[in-house]
Amino acid sequence: MSADRRHIDAFLEMKAVERGAAANTLEAYRRDLDQFAAHLGAQGTALTTATNADLSGWLVGLSESGLSAASRARALSAVRQLYKFLLAEGHVENDPTHGQSGPRKKRALPKTLSVAEVDKLITAAAQRTESAYGIEQVRALRLNCLIEMLYATGMRVSELVSLPRAVLAGDARVLTIKGKGGRERLVPLNASARAALERYLAAISGEGRVSSKWLFPSKSAEGHLTRQRLAQDLKALAEEAGLDGERVSPHVLRHAFASHLLDRGADLRSVQQLLGHADISTTEIYTHVLEERLKKLVHQHHPLAKKP
Repeated sequence: MSADRRHIDAFLEMKAVERGAAANTLEAYRRDLDQFAAHLGAQGTALTTATNADLSGWLVGLSESGLSAASRARALSAVRQLYKFLLAEGHVENDPTHGQSGPRKKRALPKTLSVAEVDKLITAAAQRTESAYGIEQVRALRLNCLIEMLYATGMRVSELVSLPRAVLAGDARVLTIKGKGGRERLVPLNASARAALERYLAAISGEGRVSSKWLFPSKSAEGHLTRQRLAQDLKALAEEAGLDGERVSPHVLRHAFASHLLDRGADLRSVQQLLGHADISTTEIYTHVLEERLKKLVHQHHPLAKKP
Protein backbone atom coordinates (compact mmCIF):
# COMPACT_ATOMS: atom_id res chain seq x y z
CA MET A 1 0.00 0.00 0.00
CA SER A 2 1.37 3.42 -0.95
CA ALA A 3 2.09 6.10 1.66
CA ASP A 4 -0.61 8.33 0.10
CA ARG A 5 -3.17 5.55 0.44
CA ARG A 6 -2.23 4.99 4.10
CA HIS A 7 -2.59 8.71 4.87
CA ILE A 8 -6.02 8.88 3.21
CA ASP A 9 -7.20 5.72 4.96
CA ALA A 10 -6.03 7.04 8.35
CA PHE A 11 -7.80 10.35 7.75
CA LEU A 12 -11.06 8.64 6.78
CA GLU A 13 -10.84 6.34 9.80
CA MET A 14 -10.50 9.40 12.04
CA LYS A 15 -13.54 11.02 10.40
CA ALA A 16 -15.59 7.87 10.91
CA VAL A 17 -14.55 7.06 14.48
CA GLU A 18 -14.00 10.47 16.07
CA ARG A 19 -16.40 12.60 14.05
CA GLY A 20 -19.09 10.05 13.23
CA ALA A 21 -19.03 10.85 9.50
CA ALA A 22 -21.71 9.05 7.49
CA ALA A 23 -20.84 6.43 4.87
CA ASN A 24 -21.89 8.70 1.98
CA THR A 25 -19.71 11.52 3.35
CA LEU A 26 -16.70 9.22 3.66
CA GLU A 27 -17.23 7.96 0.11
CA ALA A 28 -17.26 11.54 -1.21
CA TYR A 29 -14.07 12.37 0.72
CA ARG A 30 -12.31 9.30 -0.63
CA ARG A 31 -13.32 10.06 -4.21
CA ASP A 32 -11.99 13.64 -4.05
CA LEU A 33 -8.80 12.71 -2.18
CA ASP A 34 -8.04 9.78 -4.51
CA GLN A 35 -8.36 12.14 -7.49
CA PHE A 36 -6.00 14.64 -5.87
CA ALA A 37 -3.46 11.94 -5.01
CA ALA A 38 -3.65 10.58 -8.58
CA HIS A 39 -3.00 14.09 -9.95
CA LEU A 40 0.04 14.44 -7.70
CA GLY A 41 1.28 10.98 -8.64
CA ALA A 42 1.14 11.85 -12.33
CA GLN A 43 3.47 14.79 -11.53
CA GLY A 44 5.82 12.57 -9.52
CA THR A 45 4.70 14.18 -6.25
CA ALA A 46 3.28 12.74 -3.02
CA LEU A 47 0.76 14.15 -0.56
CA THR A 48 3.52 14.96 1.93
CA THR A 49 5.58 16.94 -0.60
CA ALA A 50 2.79 18.76 -2.47
CA THR A 51 3.01 22.54 -2.82
CA ASN A 52 0.50 25.31 -3.24
CA ALA A 53 1.31 25.32 -6.96
CA ASP A 54 0.45 21.61 -7.18
CA LEU A 55 -2.90 22.28 -5.55
CA SER A 56 -3.62 25.28 -7.80
CA GLY A 57 -2.84 23.19 -10.89
CA TRP A 58 -5.25 20.50 -9.75
CA LEU A 59 -8.03 23.04 -9.15
CA VAL A 60 -7.46 24.60 -12.57
CA GLY A 61 -7.76 21.15 -14.11
CA LEU A 62 -11.04 20.51 -12.30
CA SER A 63 -12.39 23.82 -13.59
CA GLU A 64 -11.31 23.13 -17.16
CA SER A 65 -12.97 19.71 -17.01
CA GLY A 66 -16.29 21.47 -16.45
CA LEU A 67 -16.74 20.52 -12.79
CA SER A 68 -19.21 22.86 -11.07
CA ALA A 69 -18.08 25.46 -8.54
CA ALA A 70 -19.93 23.59 -5.81
CA SER A 71 -18.13 20.33 -6.60
CA ARG A 72 -14.75 22.07 -6.75
CA ALA A 73 -15.42 23.76 -3.41
CA ARG A 74 -16.31 20.37 -1.89
CA ALA A 75 -13.12 18.81 -3.26
CA LEU A 76 -10.96 21.63 -1.90
CA SER A 77 -12.66 21.29 1.50
CA ALA A 78 -11.78 17.59 1.59
CA VAL A 79 -8.11 18.35 0.80
CA ARG A 80 -8.03 21.11 3.44
CA GLN A 81 -9.30 18.72 6.08
CA LEU A 82 -6.80 16.06 5.05
CA TYR A 83 -3.86 18.44 5.46
CA LYS A 84 -5.17 19.68 8.78
CA PHE A 85 -5.09 16.04 9.90
CA LEU A 86 -1.61 15.43 8.43
CA LEU A 87 -0.27 18.52 10.19
CA ALA A 88 -1.73 17.41 13.52
CA GLU A 89 -0.19 13.95 13.08
CA GLY A 90 3.21 15.41 12.18
CA HIS A 91 3.34 13.97 8.66
CA VAL A 92 3.79 17.37 6.97
CA GLU A 93 5.31 20.68 8.03
CA ASN A 94 3.58 22.92 5.48
CA ASP A 95 -0.05 23.03 4.36
CA PRO A 96 -0.35 23.52 0.58
CA THR A 97 -3.97 24.64 1.01
CA HIS A 98 -2.93 27.65 3.12
CA GLY A 99 -3.99 30.88 1.42
CA GLN A 100 -5.79 28.98 -1.35
CA SER A 101 -9.17 30.57 -2.04
CA GLY A 102 -11.99 28.35 -3.14
CA PRO A 103 -14.33 28.90 -6.09
CA ARG A 104 -17.16 31.26 -5.29
CA LYS A 105 -20.57 29.69 -5.50
CA LYS A 106 -23.99 31.19 -5.18
CA ARG A 107 -25.92 29.49 -2.43
CA ALA A 108 -29.21 28.28 -3.83
CA LEU A 109 -32.31 29.00 -1.82
CA PRO A 110 -34.05 25.85 -0.60
CA LYS A 111 -37.21 24.82 -2.41
CA THR A 112 -40.29 24.90 -0.23
CA LEU A 113 -44.08 24.70 -0.29
CA SER A 114 -46.76 27.06 0.91
CA VAL A 115 -48.95 26.16 3.87
CA ALA A 116 -51.87 25.63 1.47
CA GLU A 117 -49.81 23.21 -0.63
CA VAL A 118 -48.78 21.20 2.41
CA ASP A 119 -52.44 21.08 3.47
CA LYS A 120 -53.35 19.66 0.05
CA LEU A 121 -50.68 16.99 0.41
CA ILE A 122 -51.81 15.97 3.89
CA THR A 123 -55.47 15.94 2.83
CA ALA A 124 -54.69 13.69 -0.14
CA ALA A 125 -52.75 11.31 2.11
CA ALA A 126 -55.64 11.14 4.58
CA GLN A 127 -58.15 10.49 1.79
CA ARG A 128 -56.05 7.55 0.58
CA THR A 129 -56.37 5.88 3.97
CA GLU A 130 -60.16 6.05 3.73
CA SER A 131 -60.45 4.57 0.23
CA ALA A 132 -57.82 1.81 0.41
CA TYR A 133 -58.19 -1.72 1.74
CA GLY A 134 -55.91 -4.51 2.96
CA ILE A 135 -52.20 -4.07 2.41
CA GLU A 136 -52.83 -0.90 0.38
CA GLN A 137 -54.52 0.67 3.39
CA VAL A 138 -51.51 -0.18 5.55
CA ARG A 139 -49.26 1.53 3.00
CA ALA A 140 -51.60 4.51 2.87
CA LEU A 141 -51.56 4.80 6.66
CA ARG A 142 -47.77 4.57 6.63
CA LEU A 143 -47.43 7.33 4.04
CA ASN A 144 -49.91 9.53 5.91
CA CYS A 145 -47.91 8.99 9.10
CA LEU A 146 -44.60 9.75 7.39
CA ILE A 147 -45.86 13.01 5.89
CA GLU A 148 -47.40 14.17 9.16
CA MET A 149 -44.18 13.39 11.01
CA LEU A 150 -41.96 15.05 8.40
CA TYR A 151 -43.92 18.28 8.51
CA ALA A 152 -44.39 18.20 12.29
CA THR A 153 -40.72 17.64 13.13
CA GLY A 154 -38.56 18.74 10.19
CA MET A 155 -36.58 15.50 10.47
CA ARG A 156 -34.13 14.51 7.76
CA VAL A 157 -35.62 11.75 5.63
CA SER A 158 -32.78 9.39 6.59
CA GLU A 159 -33.55 9.99 10.27
CA LEU A 160 -37.25 9.33 9.78
CA VAL A 161 -37.17 6.11 7.75
CA SER A 162 -34.55 4.55 10.06
CA LEU A 163 -36.35 5.29 13.34
CA PRO A 164 -36.22 2.28 15.67
CA ARG A 165 -39.40 1.22 17.47
CA ALA A 166 -37.57 1.97 20.71
CA VAL A 167 -38.01 5.66 19.94
CA LEU A 168 -41.64 5.30 21.07
CA ALA A 169 -40.61 4.56 24.66
CA GLY A 170 -41.31 7.40 27.06
CA ASP A 171 -43.31 10.55 26.41
CA ALA A 172 -45.41 10.08 23.26
CA ARG A 173 -45.33 13.83 22.63
CA VAL A 174 -41.56 13.91 22.09
CA LEU A 175 -39.13 11.77 20.08
CA THR A 176 -35.39 11.44 20.71
CA ILE A 177 -33.66 11.52 17.33
CA LYS A 178 -30.08 10.53 16.59
CA GLY A 179 -28.87 12.78 13.79
CA LYS A 180 -25.62 13.50 11.97
CA GLY A 181 -22.46 12.68 13.88
CA GLY A 182 -24.48 10.69 16.40
CA ARG A 183 -25.84 13.88 17.96
CA GLU A 184 -29.17 13.43 19.74
CA ARG A 185 -31.98 15.97 19.86
CA LEU A 186 -35.60 16.12 20.98
CA VAL A 187 -38.36 16.80 18.48
CA PRO A 188 -42.00 17.32 19.48
CA LEU A 189 -44.92 15.59 17.78
CA ASN A 190 -48.10 17.59 17.36
CA ALA A 191 -51.55 16.06 17.92
CA SER A 192 -52.11 15.41 14.21
CA ALA A 193 -48.82 13.52 13.82
CA ARG A 194 -49.45 11.50 16.98
CA ALA A 195 -52.91 10.50 15.74
CA ALA A 196 -51.48 9.43 12.35
CA LEU A 197 -48.77 7.44 14.12
CA GLU A 198 -51.31 5.66 16.34
CA ARG A 199 -53.44 4.68 13.34
CA TYR A 200 -50.39 3.34 11.53
CA LEU A 201 -49.19 1.37 14.58
CA ALA A 202 -52.64 -0.18 15.02
CA ALA A 203 -52.58 -1.27 11.36
CA ILE A 204 -49.14 -2.93 11.46
CA SER A 205 -50.02 -4.61 14.73
CA GLY A 206 -52.84 -6.30 12.88
CA GLU A 207 -50.40 -7.29 10.13
CA GLY A 208 -48.12 -9.04 12.65
CA ARG A 209 -45.15 -6.77 12.02
CA VAL A 210 -44.53 -5.65 15.58
CA SER A 211 -41.50 -8.00 15.84
CA SER A 212 -39.36 -5.71 13.68
CA LYS A 213 -36.96 -3.38 15.46
CA TRP A 214 -37.79 -0.65 12.92
CA LEU A 215 -40.74 1.71 13.15
CA PHE A 216 -41.18 1.56 9.37
CA PRO A 217 -40.14 -2.01 8.47
CA SER A 218 -39.61 -3.08 4.88
CA LYS A 219 -38.15 -5.95 2.86
CA SER A 220 -35.24 -3.74 1.79
CA ALA A 221 -31.63 -4.68 2.53
CA GLU A 222 -31.63 -2.22 5.42
CA GLY A 223 -34.76 -3.75 6.92
CA HIS A 224 -36.62 -0.45 6.92
CA LEU A 225 -38.29 1.79 4.36
CA THR A 226 -35.77 3.42 2.02
CA ARG A 227 -35.45 7.12 1.28
CA GLN A 228 -35.90 6.41 -2.41
CA ARG A 229 -39.21 4.59 -1.88
CA LEU A 230 -40.57 7.39 0.28
CA ALA A 231 -39.57 9.96 -2.33
CA GLN A 232 -41.37 7.97 -5.05
CA ASP A 233 -44.54 7.62 -2.94
CA LEU A 234 -44.50 11.30 -2.08
CA LYS A 235 -44.11 12.36 -5.71
CA ALA A 236 -47.07 10.20 -6.76
CA LEU A 237 -49.19 11.60 -3.92
CA ALA A 238 -48.29 15.17 -4.88
CA GLU A 239 -49.55 14.64 -8.42
CA GLU A 240 -52.69 13.07 -6.99
CA ALA A 241 -53.15 16.22 -4.90
CA GLY A 242 -52.84 18.46 -7.96
CA LEU A 243 -49.28 19.59 -7.20
CA ASP A 244 -46.19 19.42 -9.38
CA GLY A 245 -44.50 16.17 -8.35
CA GLU A 246 -41.07 17.57 -9.27
CA ARG A 247 -41.46 20.24 -6.57
CA VAL A 248 -42.28 17.81 -3.77
CA SER A 249 -39.81 15.62 -1.88
CA PRO A 250 -39.16 14.65 1.74
CA HIS A 251 -36.44 17.31 1.91
CA VAL A 252 -38.83 19.96 0.62
CA LEU A 253 -41.16 19.17 3.53
CA ARG A 254 -38.22 19.72 5.89
CA HIS A 255 -37.65 23.10 4.26
CA ALA A 256 -41.36 23.90 4.57
CA PHE A 257 -41.28 23.06 8.29
CA ALA A 258 -38.41 25.50 8.91
CA SER A 259 -39.70 28.28 6.65
CA HIS A 260 -43.21 28.19 8.08
CA LEU A 261 -41.93 28.30 11.66
CA LEU A 262 -39.73 31.33 10.96
CA ASP A 263 -42.53 32.98 9.01
CA ARG A 264 -44.69 32.79 12.14
CA GLY A 265 -42.15 34.26 14.50
CA ALA A 266 -40.04 31.32 15.70
CA ASP A 267 -36.50 32.33 16.65
CA LEU A 268 -33.60 31.10 14.54
CA ARG A 269 -31.80 29.31 17.39
CA SER A 270 -34.86 27.18 18.21
CA VAL A 271 -35.30 26.19 14.56
CA GLN A 272 -31.60 25.29 14.42
CA GLN A 273 -32.05 22.91 17.37
CA LEU A 274 -35.16 21.33 15.88
CA LEU A 275 -33.44 20.74 12.53
CA GLY A 276 -30.30 19.37 14.15
CA HIS A 277 -27.95 21.85 12.44
CA ALA A 278 -24.51 21.94 14.05
CA ASP A 279 -23.92 25.49 12.75
CA ILE A 280 -26.54 28.22 12.84
CA SER A 281 -25.24 29.58 9.53
CA THR A 282 -26.85 26.55 7.88
CA THR A 283 -30.21 27.53 9.37
CA GLU A 284 -29.84 31.15 8.28
CA ILE A 285 -30.54 30.17 4.65
CA TYR A 286 -34.22 30.02 5.60
CA THR A 287 -34.21 33.71 6.52
CA HIS A 288 -33.18 34.41 2.92
CA VAL A 289 -36.24 32.51 1.72
CA LEU A 290 -38.42 34.87 3.73
CA GLU A 291 -36.49 37.90 2.44
CA GLU A 292 -37.08 36.83 -1.16
CA ARG A 293 -40.77 36.33 -0.42
CA LEU A 294 -41.04 39.84 1.06
CA LYS A 295 -39.22 41.36 -1.91
CA LYS A 296 -41.64 39.67 -4.30
CA LEU A 297 -44.59 40.86 -2.23
CA VAL A 298 -43.43 44.48 -2.34
CA HIS A 299 -42.64 44.29 -6.06
CA GLN A 300 -46.10 42.90 -6.85
CA HIS A 301 -48.22 45.14 -4.62
CA HIS A 302 -46.41 48.40 -3.85
CA PRO A 303 -47.92 51.22 -5.98
CA LEU A 304 -44.50 52.58 -6.99
CA ALA A 305 -42.59 49.32 -7.31
CA LYS A 306 -43.13 48.84 -11.05
CA LYS A 307 -42.61 52.43 -12.12
CA PRO A 308 -39.34 53.13 -13.98
